[in-house]
Amino acid sequence: MVKKILQFLLFLGIGISIMAWVFSSQNTAFQEQCRLDGTPADQCSLFDKLLLDFGTVNLWWILLVLIAFTVSNIFRASRWQMLLEPMGYRVGFANSLLTILLGYFANLFLPRMGEVVRAGSLARYEKIPVEKVMGTLVIDRLADFLCLGGVVGLAFLLEGDTLWAFIAQRNDGQAGGGFYQNPFVLGFLAVSALGMLMIFILWEKLAQVPLFQKIGKLLKGFLDGLKSVFKLKNPGLFLFYSVGIWVMFYLQCWFSLKAFPPTDQMGMSAALMVFVFGTLGFVIPSPGGMGTYHALCIAGLSLYGISGSDGFSYANISFFAVQIFYNFAGGLLSLWLLPRLNKPKAQLT
Repeated sequence: MVKKILQFLLFLGIGISIMAWVFSSQNTAFQEQCRLDGTPADQCSLFDKLLLDFGTVNLWWILLVLIAFTVSNIFRASRWQMLLEPMGYRVGFANSLLTILLGYFANLFLPRMGEVVRAGSLARYEKIPVEKVMGTLVIDRLADFLCLGGVVGLAFLLEGDTLWAFIAQRNDGQAGGGFYQNPFVLGFLAVSALGMLMIFILWEKLAQVPLFQKIGKLLKGFLDGLKSVFKLKNPGLFLFYSVGIWVMFYLQCWFSLKAFPPTDQMGMSAALMVFVFGTLGFVIPSPGGMGTYHALCIAGLSLYGISGSDGFSYANISFFAVQIFYNFAGGLLSLWLLPRLNKPKAQLT
């Protein structure tokens, strides 16, 4: 118990520290912009701007954000039911959905704790061994990892030149050429291809090296997890749910951009790049992505000429809508509903 409290305090401290650093750096830039614009210092408050920006939000777009997130959760809950069914467990949809929401709620307090809470809660209410539930979450995460890789690849395919132009601008135009014309990028791709070819040719010898044996075991586990998907009754439906989850995540980002006037003109491919940056902010351990999400959203938006102060406002608007409002309310609702929905089941056992 003490260990978990210390972990919570550690990650909370990391999140608050990053958030404070982001606010401080953006406040400094905002003050400098006010000075250049001739705005008096006493009329130049980033916090006041943040409050004003919240007042400009189009709530209809925010409603669509919440709907998209709800649909993604429905897809995830349905996909989880599919993963448990081959083991002989027909899990109730309500339990699947509510334990997912409970997991998101737990992540607000301790990063990665959501998976443990999600698995433990479903195992408790559905009377399933927790280790079997955890096994399905491995496949769940493998599917998410592949989808994230696809999203990142698509973003760089569509918006790679934008990123490269931004880097060139920061380096006084020294980057040169398009993203796929740059010698560094071409060199990296060539070295990567050559490395893969060498591994293929020398695989039998490399297989005797302990490091490669460990990597091989990891890859085998990864492939075994993917193969198990094709043993499902309807692998096509599993694929539909997996892609659908990430389409909904992307739409959340695009709808959030539409909700805020300084970003509402951004196109769908630009939104994809911002989505990638923001998603990577959630990958870095901090409570609910606090601070890390904000910093990377600001970085992603800066590629498209959005000021740091506006980027900070956007990050807070999208963060509060989903992480604070939805996940907090959803977690509390799950804590209240789960025991009541499963009360008859508990009385029968």
